[in-house]
Amino acid sequence: MSNRTLDFDQGHWILAKMGKRVLRPGGKELTMKLIENMNIQSTDEIVEFAPGLGYTASVALQRNPKSYTGVELNEEAASILSKAIIGKNGYDRRIVIANAANSTLSGNSYDKVYGEAMLTIQADHRKSEIIKEAYRILKPGALYGIHELGLTPDNLNEDTKAIIQRELAQTIKVNARPLTISEWTKLLENEGFKVVKIETNSMSLLELKRMIDDEGLLRTLKITFNILIHSKERKRILAMRETFRKYKDSMNAVVIIAQKN
Repeated sequence: MSNRTLDFDQGHWILAKMGKRVLRPGGKELTMKLIENMNIQSTDEIVEFAPGLGYTASVALQRNPKSYTGVELNEEAASILSKAIIGKNGYDRRIVIANAANSTLSGNSYDKVYGEAMLTIQADHRKSEIIKEAYRILKPGALYGIHELGLTPDNLNEDTKAIIQRELAQTIKVNARPLTISEWTKLLENEGFKVVKIETNSMSLLELKRMIDDEGLLRTLKITFNILIHSKERKRILAMRETFRKYKDSMNAVVIIAQKN
């Protein structure tokens, strides 16, 4: 993705263009579990890596944390989010234009850090760099939460992993590299975290039931209408759904809550 403008060739931005607000692999249900398990309090200073257009930010801010910082590389998304959240209710809210691997934030300063659907699209060494940055800026004993695309089971063979990763990249136009739960856990532990909670859900982002659960019936009808009248986008979205269905038994969505030692 460009760090300046939204790349509408990428699958998640095509869905956003059609009106979809919930773009995380485990849907609204898993996002809510992420925020619940983070146990955000009014005394907490929280950071969100790659908040995008701000659906999860709006959920987290309902808990009225002491401060909210979004670290967003994409300037256009950051501008949209800033207008939506800054200056409301007198709380300390800001957006920092930066890469999650180099947030520019102070070390040992934050109570909760979380990110969704952003580690998946990074190479493994970049995943580690972002996790390392979360560890750096968190206070000792503080929590880091992730919501990402997963592979299942843990012993899924390497050839199948490579095929899924390649077809996802071709379909959604992002270099998606999902991992098994044990692999996600190992990445976190390698950077000093202790995993304290794991939640999973099916990867059903484009299935009707999940769409209604995530967006509500009226918005789902609006999204469906938008897809029907935009032929180019419809073709891409149907291709994404076909890939998700093809590998539904080998993909899931995972939330992991980890604690800084």
